[in-house]
Amino acid sequence: MATVYLGIGSNLNDRRKNIDQALALLQEKGGEVLRCSTIIETDPVGGPPQNKFLNGVVQIQTELSPQKLLKVLKEIEITLKRTRTEINGPRTIDLDILLYDNLHINTNELTIPHPRMFDRDFVMKPLREIAPEITRSETHANH
Repeated sequence: MATVYLGIGSNLNDRRKNIDQALALLQEKGGEVLRCSTIIETDPVGGPPQNKFLNGVVQIQTELSPQKLLKVLKEIEITLKRTRTEINGPRTIDLDILLYDNLHINTNELTIPHPRMFDRDFVMKPLREIAPEITRSETHANH
């Protein structure tokens, strides 16, 4: 079983409902949710003018490989009607793999640790809440 941290966010429609539905679908499709941070409201970063986000971080355990987990997350986004019309545009749900055990992956489809996570307060504040032991230096230890 791998321990994985996911970023989760929504800024369209019923934002809290979108997050709750995404977590329920994740649980169904192979990710046991262990902990969920406080869900915080944040301003959008980059992209066009848009509504504020609700953001949080969840810790899961999964037997899915990183690539299979990414596929499942994309399926959940599609189920919850996420459309990708512009970079950093508004979205019903956004699911990102932040950390997957101590793996380092850098492919066209997937980069772990998430390349911008340490620059984003809307990721780091909730992550520190549920996993204060995680630091930038720890995630680079195996690099």
